[in-house]
Parts: sequence; structure tokens; C-alpha cells
Amino acid sequence: MRGKWAQGIVPRGFCWIIKDHLAVCERPGGCGVSHRKVRRQEEIIWIRENDFDVVVSLLSSEHNLHNYDDLVVRWAHEPFGGAEEGIGRLLQVINRLATLTANGGRIIVHREELNETVCGLMAAYLLATKLVTTGPHAIGAIEQIMERPLGTPGRRIVDLIVQHLDENQDAE
Repeated sequence: MRGKWAQGIVPRGFCWIIKDHLAVCERPGGCGVSHRKVRRQEEIIWIRENDFDVVVSLLSSEHNLHNYDDLVVRWAHEPFGGAEEGIGRLLQVINRLATLTANGGRIIVHREELNETVCGLMAAYLLATKLVTTGPHAIGAIEQIMERPLGTPGRRIVDLIVQHLDENQDAE
């Protein structure tokens, strides 16, 4: 490939949560009936050409993950459906993201859509990794970064981390 197409296209909803370390986007290629194979390929090329170390899929299935292999992009599958999965699963996902971003790693996280689950997870990540100090600060930061309010499903994810941190602080 040559020219501007060799660089791919920016995935929909792309946004840095932590500049040059942690980003989010919609699933490459789009979601549902609007999913396009060509767009998926172009977005994965963009991810590769912009030096992301790993793509983290939060989808429940491994559908289309082989496309990353085809384009020589490393991926990780960390299914996450929201607060109803509990604090244990939330901590597993946050710890995996923290491990992948350690030592300057650049990762991009996606789910079918860039929705409350992804935004809530990112707010919980900021709080769990002590980049912000309170639940309201985490929510405010994500709302500002994403330029949209965080609704109830996202706030429930943040509440899980707040409760977990409070319980662990009380135990100390």
C-alpha cells in the first residue's frame, strides 16, 4: 500500500484517556449492521501504524479478533460486561490494563460501541490506579475527556471501585 491509505483511518470514537498510553474507541469496523470489513481493515491498519502495542477487546466473544493477527497487531481479550460482573472481574480487567500500560505501553480498548461500560471502566481505572483520588473526580475526569455525561451503568462501575477502596482502607 502507498499514499494516505497506507496509514489507515482513525477508529470511530477514538479518544485518549491517558495521552500516549491508554485510548478507547468503537470496535474497528463498527458495530451491528453498520459493521464493514473494509473499514475494520483500515482502522486496524491505523492502530498498527500509530504504534499501539496491544488492542484490548472487551467483547464477550472472540469474533473478528483473528483480523488483528492477519494485520500483525497484538491483541488481548478481556471480556467485560459491566458492574453486574462484580468487583472481582472489574479488578482483573483493571489489573490487566495496568500491566499492559506499564513501562510506557500504548493500548487501545474497545467494545462493540463506545458506551457506558467502556467509559465507566476508564473512570474506575483512573481511580484504582490512583490517577484521581475520589469517585466524583474519576467521573468528572471521564466526562470531560469523553465530552459526555456518565450515566447510571458507568457510575455503577465506579461505585464498585469506590466501595472496594473504602473497604480496603478500613481494613488497614
